[in-house]
Amino acid sequence: MATKSNYTSDLRPFNIVIFGGNGDLSKRKIIPALFHRYADGQLDFDFEVICTARAKLDRTLFLKEVEGFIDSKDTKKIADFFKHLIILEIPKNTLEAYAPLKIRLEKTAKRQRIFYFSVPSGAFSEICNMLKGSGLVTNTSKVVLEKPLGHDLESSKQINEIISQAFTEPQIFRIDHYLGKETVQNIMVLRFANHLFERAWNADNIENIQITVAESLGVEKRSGYYDKTGALLDMVQNHLLQLLCLVTMEPPSNLNPDAVRNEKLKVLESLRPFTKESIRKNVVRGQYTRGSVDDQKLNSYREDIDAYDSETETFVAIKAYIDNWRWKNTPIYLRTGKRMKKRYSDIVINFKELPHNIFQDSKQPLRNKLIIRLQPEERIELVQLSKVPGPGGYRFKPISLKLDFIDSFDSRMPEAYERLIVDVIRGNQTLFMRYDELAAAWEWIESINTHWRSQVPLSLYESGTWGPGDQILEKDTKWKTN
Repeated sequence: MATKSNYTSDLRPFNIVIFGGNGDLSKRKIIPALFHRYADGQLDFDFEVICTARAKLDRTLFLKEVEGFIDSKDTKKIADFFKHLIILEIPKNTLEAYAPLKIRLEKTAKRQRIFYFSVPSGAFSEICNMLKGSGLVTNTSKVVLEKPLGHDLESSKQINEIISQAFTEPQIFRIDHYLGKETVQNIMVLRFANHLFERAWNADNIENIQITVAESLGVEKRSGYYDKTGALLDMVQNHLLQLLCLVTMEPPSNLNPDAVRNEKLKVLESLRPFTKESIRKNVVRGQYTRGSVDDQKLNSYREDIDAYDSETETFVAIKAYIDNWRWKNTPIYLRTGKRMKKRYSDIVINFKELPHNIFQDSKQPLRNKLIIRLQPEERIELVQLSKVPGPGGYRFKPISLKLDFIDSFDSRMPEAYERLIVDVIRGNQTLFMRYDELAAAWEWIESINTHWRSQVPLSLYESGTWGPGDQILEKDTKWKTN
């Protein structure tokens, strides 16, 4: 549903309040992102970064920890930026405890206020109540929400109702850092600014689409959260579905935030729901066991979390379909897993073979492939066939035409959070999920989550392998194992 936006192309003075300001995300991503925008001259106006914490923090130690995550040797610039950083203790959720924050914000009452909830969603309700009760939410205020936004459709509705008591929909920014990646941004340009690709971007020309987010690490320090969530809710429900939307959506009429999000919503609503019968053939769930990467011995998931009866999946592979004219009967493969052989994320567009092969002696399939690599290096790669030089007939070799962002552009590549936080300051919601998008994503995910534990056995896979995803791909195409 379209809503009136507070979008402006201008950057204006602001105060950003980071709840959970001493947490890992704040120190690793949020504060460094603000620094780099400041260092590049984009935040050349008044602002404050207010980091809240439950207990009193040692400012010197805190700033030293933050500096360790800032990719810069310009100590003067860092010192100047830290003058904008305030540490504020809010020991509990009471109006009295929020009084110092109120005093601080009212000193610069004309600045827009950005409240960044870098805390578990269970804390949203009390924080919202305190902000509203203290009179801190103004017409120009905004709130940024980190995932997870619920564990099912009903809980996401409850969270949205809580947030909506203090903020209107145009003030709510549901963040997904994948959408801030440079290569993800370039999907729009690749598709809608290049006649060559857009004319071929449909079921007539594309055999299948594969979206992979492979992680080499295990659950690490997230075991408490992860065992209650699993790969389906941690990765597919947000990151992979958002990538799917950008790759398959129709061209929006313009780049207005709601025009773009309307098209993404249509994709989510067109995803074919799963039934008890279809889920058996089209979904795989797995969990990593002991293995090794680079000769390093690795524990199993159950050993990592010290729970030997856990059925939580660390791997998901899904064969999905979008029931609309553009993508009718085109398989879209989604895969994500932990403790895999290599860390990488990419989108692979596999084009169909030519209708007639005039090179009868060649055993090489005559098909092209477009690879959109998101991490660790960001690049776009078009794989085409080329003749191998020399006599003796036609011998082919796949040759890649690469656009490597690091090699092609001299300027520093901004981190995803830099772009997204600047968009929040501007009020541009294009890269943030509207609630009806979130609800549509949950509805489709629930068609999997409702049945799969009883219908899909948990497949064990060794750490350091590619997981069990080939079970649903072997009939169509061999999965790309980088």
